[in-house]
Amino acid sequence: MSTSRKTERIVKGFANHRRIDMLKLIKNRPELSLNEVSSELRVNLKTASEHLRRLAIAGLILKRNRGQNVLHKVSPLGDDILKFLRKLEQ
Repeated sequence: MSTSRKTERIVKGFANHRRIDMLKLIKNRPELSLNEVSSELRVNLKTASEHLRRLAIAGLILKRNRGQNVLHKVSPLGDDILKFLRKLEQ
């Protein structure tokens, strides 16, 4: 995959206000499940699931299974993106 395509995949991963909110939430409270993210941000499960899937595809969050739950945490790349976003918000 070309560098430009990788960059596009990453940018598309956080190019949504809900996904940015999810990144921030998961950074502050790692190991949240889909249900917890959905409840905290007041979005339905299907919507939250799709946004988390896109964040994972972009490499911005990591998932791990614990029983029937999938837990989420921000990846090192996700940390870099959050730093970038903080600069944009200044």
